[in-house]
Amino acid sequence: MTEGEDEKMTHRWQKDADGILIFTGLFSAALAAFLTVSVQDLKPNSQDTSAFYLANIYQLLADPNISRASILSTQPPQFSPQNSAVLVNSLWFLSLVISLTSALLATMLQQWARRFLS
Repeated sequence: MTEGEDEKMTHRWQKDADGILIFTGLFSAALAAFLTVSVQDLKPNSQDTSAFYLANIYQLLADPNISRASILSTQPPQFSPQNSAVLVNSLWFLSLVISLTSALLATMLQQWARRFLS
């Protein structure tokens, strides 16, 4: 009698793990889409750097009396991402890690259930 109950319980766990795997797969795919968009906020914008250098070139060409050393020695402004962008991306990555960990645990549960039933 207990073996039959064990089998029923194990089958339920396998079905639950199937649902968890489906959900975590879809959730991870959605998170990956959000991450690819939001991770851009953590990198410097190459257009800003190009605009800085183009402005320097324009100044050199517009006024030949400006010393080239002063313009060439200037560096583009240092980039630092906003705190909110860092926080949001940290939470996205944390969500992805938790989702993938739960998928791994569900897979391990399924393997254990197969071995238990055999």
